[in-house]
Order: sequence, then structure tokens, then C-alpha cells
Amino acid sequence: MSPEERLIRFMLGHMAAGIAAGLVFGGALIATNVAGLKDLLFASRDGWLFAILFFMGLSVTFGSLAMGVAIMLDKTPRD
Repeated sequence: MSPEERLIRFMLGHMAAGIAAGLVFGGALIATNVAGLKDLLFASRDGWLFAILFFMGLSVTFGSLAMGVAIMLDKTPRD
């Protein structure tokens, strides 16, 4: 496996972990009804749109955060 492939796999792994963390966090927020999110989700006729936007936003945020952490923690020597 080339160094570029290893780096891409490293970044994609961290991105996947971040997305999973974002989905779990969003699910926990809705399950515990923080700020009435669950009530808003089920009371609105466009609740599906809210859910898509909510989870996509969290996925992008947490995925980007995990990739940033991966970059900062990478100890690969540079030439």
C-alpha cells in the first residue's frame, strides 16, 4: 500500500468515526428531547426535512472535527 493510499484510508477512517459520533449525538439529543427537539420533529409535517438537515449538519461537523484531529495527531515524518 502506497503512502498516499495509507493516508487516505487513515483520513476516511477518522471521517467515518466522526460521522458515526455525530449520528449518535444527534440521536441522543432527539431521544432525550433536549430543547423540545423530539416534540418539534414529530409535531411538524416537515419533520423528515428537519431530521435530514439536522443529521447532515451534525455529520459534516463531527466528520470534519475528526479529520482535523487526525491531521493534528499524525506523526508521519515529513521530508
